[in-house]
Amino acid sequence: MEYFPSKEAGGFGFTDILYEKRDMVARITINRPDAYNAYTTDTLRQLIAAFEDASNDDGVGVIVYSGAGEKAFCTGGDVKEYAAVYTKRPRDYWKYMGLFSRYIEAIFRSGKVTIARINGIAVGGGNESQLACDLAVMADDTWLGQVGTNVGSVAAGGATQWLSIHVGDRRAREMLFLNPKIPAARALEWGLVNRVVPRAALDDEVNSLCQQALEKFPECTRYTKQQLNYWKEAAWFGTIGHARDWLSTHFTTLEPYEGMQAFVEKRKVDFAGLRQRAASGGSSEFLWGPYAGECGKCGATGIPQDFAFCGRCGTALG
Repeated sequence: MEYFPSKEAGGFGFTDILYEKRDMVARITINRPDAYNAYTTDTLRQLIAAFEDASNDDGVGVIVYSGAGEKAFCTGGDVKEYAAVYTKRPRDYWKYMGLFSRYIEAIFRSGKVTIARINGIAVGGGNESQLACDLAVMADDTWLGQVGTNVGSVAAGGATQWLSIHVGDRRAREMLFLNPKIPAARALEWGLVNRVVPRAALDDEVNSLCQQALEKFPECTRYTKQQLNYWKEAAWFGTIGHARDWLSTHFTTLEPYEGMQAFVEKRKVDFAGLRQRAASGGSSEFLWGPYAGECGKCGATGIPQDFAFCGRCGTALG
């Protein structure tokens, strides 16, 4: 009896990703080019299923991970979904982060050589996704970077844990604090990727790495990967549980609300206004101030401090 039977790649019914297995290579591609290959909650579930299937398939020796189209490899989580769902139900973001953790772990603990085919921008969780891969080949006309402190989040899904391993402490801090765009040539110089090639040569270079990896013993490769994962696993498992809890709590505050609403509304984030609120003694944590107001007429309590009227009875507040 076969306990881990090989499955046909086309039999999963995926909607957000493309999945194929051929010549000992599994190819997983986020297929949301209109959203710059940002992943939604459903996308993560499909990616987990594909990576876990490729991991268990003895007919697969290498996994190539990419994004559809030419504009983006992956731009991380779908900010529109964050703004519409998770800023309204922060407790569900804790559940989401559990799913995201499984996704990242499905990549770096797959037991197979994973190659990021960076065909476009790799931003936020997209850069963290390529960091989870073993090797990376990047088109020379694109860039990567982190955006957490720009959108009201923290890049604790791989970047805070692993960037210093790849680029050193100073460069990691620059990327995480300032969120610059890192062009392909600099990404290669800093050690974020293994190869930078013209776009027309991207697939040839990826295929060459696949063939080189396949011409090695699979069990030795798997254990070599496990040994190399030591520092990545130590950093990841030592921090991801804390990050999961903190991020879900943080989603109740003003920073993610302002950052993500600005993204959805296509406007600049009011960083100065938020800082000034705190500097002038106001609240930079709550949209309408802390829940400190009371209504002398109806007795309602917990009214946001900046409200001019009671939300229960409409009475003007002093």
